[in-house]
Amino acid sequence: MTSDNQQPHKHVGKSKFEEAFSVFAPVQKEEEIQSEIKKLIDTHYDALNNHDTISFLHSTIDLTSLGSEDNTDQIYNFVKSVNDLDDSNPTIPPVASICVYPNFAKTVKESLMVEDVHVCCVSGGFPSSQTFQEIKVAETSLALADGADEIDIVLHLGNFISGDYQAVTDEIEELREVTKGKVLKVILETGALKTPESIQRASILALFSGADFIKTSTGKGYPGASLEAAYVMCQVLKQYHEKYGVKRGFKVSGGVRTTEDAIKYLCIVKGVLGKEWMTNKLFRIGASSLEGDLLKHLK
Repeated sequence: MTSDNQQPHKHVGKSKFEEAFSVFAPVQKEEEIQSEIKKLIDTHYDALNNHDTISFLHSTIDLTSLGSEDNTDQIYNFVKSVNDLDDSNPTIPPVASICVYPNFAKTVKESLMVEDVHVCCVSGGFPSSQTFQEIKVAETSLALADGADEIDIVLHLGNFISGDYQAVTDEIEELREVTKGKVLKVILETGALKTPESIQRASILALFSGADFIKTSTGKGYPGASLEAAYVMCQVLKQYHEKYGVKRGFKVSGGVRTTEDAIKYLCIVKGVLGKEWMTNKLFRIGASSLEGDLLKHLK
């Protein structure tokens, strides 16, 4: 059994990757996955559709601004909305983090007044991951130096699809070393991976490489999160915990806009992973428009 700071596999060869995949139960067929998701929603949705759950969901949001038009004034006002909500509605728990491009980490850090809200930055050539590894390290280091508490990186899809798992894990491990002591989330881009088996394998590689969270999507260029992808990823997290004694987090992102959507994802988390994962230390939703819909219910 490993501790939170230990990894079960480090720098293993390709045959070892196949061996690692074989430790996990074969992924279910798509029809079986959809059937299981329906059962989980039917079982848990009504019980979770209440004020306390919606309040909790607000606390899981990585409130995101990742637009080409972002500027310092706009990000300042974005942060101000979080500060103002805390002042005017202190009974509503604040969001988990504010997620921005690395060049705005300092703006968020300096203007954020709410305790326990983290500064999150996308990094490593987001959203494509197509740049030099040295640039990814430098960008991540600069974001951390400017105050980032959490870093979201993108798994290198090109290397994964070509079967170069060593390159995939080496890169994540190097960025894990750079972010030591901070939260590292690895985005799988499940809309590009498409099949349950690919999503399962990408999840396993990210976890073995030190990810604190596995995350569904960038929300840029590919289909966003899906209930099917969430189910597969949560199954991997469950088995990882059972085999190695380590809890890792799950983040759903890309297209989660309504309270109904968010509750459905929570049904999967509760049904597969259990109540222990119903904390913003282990469950996050990357969103911008979702917050407004949650607040309509809470206010």
